[in-house]
Amino acid sequence: MNVKALVAEFIGTFMLTGAVLGAAFYSFGAPAGAAGIVGVALSIGITVFATARAIGHISGGHYNPAVTLGLVAGGRFSLGDAVPYIVAQCLGAIAVTAVFATIGNAPATYAANGYGSLSMINASLTSVLIIEVVLTAFFLIVIMGSTRASAPAGFAPLSIGLALTAIHLMSIPVSNTSVNPARSLGPALFAGGEALSQLWLFFVAPIVGAVIGAIIYRWLDE
Repeated sequence: MNVKALVAEFIGTFMLTGAVLGAAFYSFGAPAGAAGIVGVALSIGITVFATARAIGHISGGHYNPAVTLGLVAGGRFSLGDAVPYIVAQCLGAIAVTAVFATIGNAPATYAANGYGSLSMINASLTSVLIIEVVLTAFFLIVIMGSTRASAPAGFAPLSIGLALTAIHLMSIPVSNTSVNPARSLGPALFAGGEALSQLWLFFVAPIVGAVIGAIIYRWLDE
């Protein structure tokens, strides 16, 4: 296993999760006015675009266990390399959550994903499951299509960043947007309680969605 690739996945997931948490923790209550959902969505989209351009060539720029497993299902990545990638991604998400916990002024929920009282619209478990599966499937279709051998060079990070921005605009009110088990893990560990008890959903739904999306894209591109 390429150690540099694992470090790149750690850094990428650190920054991706940090983009969500920093904007969610502080931009809603900023003295100059709340950036709100749009601010959070733009924060993660821009960050993913930037990190994919900067270090994506080192590791492939997954930054997400669901993406890694989706790419395995899509025939784009080795199953044997998936476990160390996922470990590096989860450690990156936990580390950046610890950074923001140290900075302070984090909400009690740590912007964790969830349903019921953890959802802005009190969405049900079923609603959250559906939106996370559907949007992660969409995300994998965009990723695989944007990174195909015949795709225009250099545009994949832009497509992926814009797709992730759109995903957050659609689903922050429903699930606080996961589509990424590592992003869900860090906040849930620090929030504990209800967030931790619901964490399983944000592993299952994104991974299932990613595999579905990868299978759909493979069929489309045959």
